[in-house]
Amino acid sequence: MMRLSYVAIPLLALCLAACGGSDQPTKQWELSGFEGPESALPDTEANVIYVSNTAGSPIAKAGKGFISKISLDGEMVTQKWVEGLHSPKGLELVGNRLYAADLDTLIEIDTADGRITNRYQAPGAKILNDVAADADGNVYVSDWGGNAIWRLADGQFEKWLESDRLKNPNGLLVESDSLVVAAWGAMNPETFATEVPGHLMTVSLADKTITDLGGATPIGNLDGIEPFDGESYIVTDWVAGKVFQIARNGGAKEILSLSQGSADLGFIPSTRTAIIPLMVDGKVVAYKF
Repeated sequence: MMRLSYVAIPLLALCLAACGGSDQPTKQWELSGFEGPESALPDTEANVIYVSNTAGSPIAKAGKGFISKISLDGEMVTQKWVEGLHSPKGLELVGNRLYAADLDTLIEIDTADGRITNRYQAPGAKILNDVAADADGNVYVSDWGGNAIWRLADGQFEKWLESDRLKNPNGLLVESDSLVVAAWGAMNPETFATEVPGHLMTVSLADKTITDLGGATPIGNLDGIEPFDGESYIVTDWVAGKVFQIARNGGAKEILSLSQGSADLGFIPSTRTAIIPLMVDGKVVAYKF
């Protein structure tokens, strides 16, 4: 019996490894040198990651914000690649243009040289946060403080949807004919605190219908969202510092615990690597799943 048990244990371990029985993420690298990093956007074709830096208050127009460029393996390329911003947050690529949400302005940047090519004003916007684009190149931007979604289409940047049902929208992701929204939860505009945390919802791109994803069960103060696999998303909780896998039916499972300030992550599907800005710590970390 003893001999059989010793044989069974390593065989079981081999089976678990081969079958993916261990789902623990492994840390790949960690990089310091940022100032309030809020969003990390991998560009695998250019072999870089763009990182927005709020550089102080997330709501102040101090002109100290910037965007960094780092390598896919976590080395600093250019700390202040684009400067002269206020408090840049979400990032999105459309062709050779990088878009950054900067309080009440959508910044357009030429990725070839880091030159700002346009500034689209959003009059009345409170805190523009995340950015996502559809297959036609239309750019959607969440107004975290204003319970709204703005859209850049045909050169016009306009408020596309405003509703309290958005529960202070933070992270955005376009999937087919829907905009997936990671909500922070209805918050106190002075403290950003919530009595009821947020959840995921979808917005129809055709008629703007808002639908709670799998019900409205509170999950957390949600920030970044990316596709994790065919059936779920990987989502950060800024306040709790958690990373969730959230199924399309709304069920959430904690898969990683980090520090407060885990913000707008990027995800590289080919290597199953999450790039996560730690806003409070001034770091960016990478974990492989």
